[in-house]
Amino acid sequence: MDMVDEINKTHRELIDGERKVQVLRRHYDAEIEDVWQAVTDADRIARWFLPVTGDLRLGGHYQLEGNAHGEILRCEPPSMFAISWLFGPAPGFSEVEVSLTAKDGGTVLELRHTAEVPEEMWAQFGPGATGVGWDLGLLGLALHLTGGVKPEADTFHETDEGRRCIVTSSKAWGEAHRAAGGSPDLVASTVAATTAFYAPE
Repeated sequence: MDMVDEINKTHRELIDGERKVQVLRRHYDAEIEDVWQAVTDADRIARWFLPVTGDLRLGGHYQLEGNAHGEILRCEPPSMFAISWLFGPAPGFSEVEVSLTAKDGGTVLELRHTAEVPEEMWAQFGPGATGVGWDLGLLGLALHLTGGVKPEADTFHETDEGRRCIVTSSKAWGEAHRAAGGSPDLVASTVAATTAFYAPE
């Protein structure tokens, strides 16, 4: 599997308002029931994303190891779920909705992340701050669904392929930012900052 190719299979969209909405959409060559289980079963989530604990059912709360936590707000198997997506005690609105649709012998996954983003963070990193992370997550899911192994998160950026994936994703989010009205100077600076954060020289 060409990992950069997998990064390029994702369609990205940014809706830039008071709340920022990032949309990622891509097709997987897997049955919808398989993709649903991969994104909702704790054992499988740990194999492509991060270890997760908690009560993974409607109204329950989850904690991703070293990452986000929140509540399961909606769950409609095998087509969609919605969760709050929070880091630490920080206030503010942040929700993720994942929807699955059977199409062309496989499954289209759409991830929609809606959040209130601090102005200083947006000015520094733009949509790439979370967008690159989501891209790498969807890459891990693609590997998992085809029997591959998730790359080592701590060293992936040090490999040639890992760096190319991160640079490709960062630039793609820059294009989404530009399409949503971001100025060329802002886009250039946020892409550079995002790339340096995820793949420091």
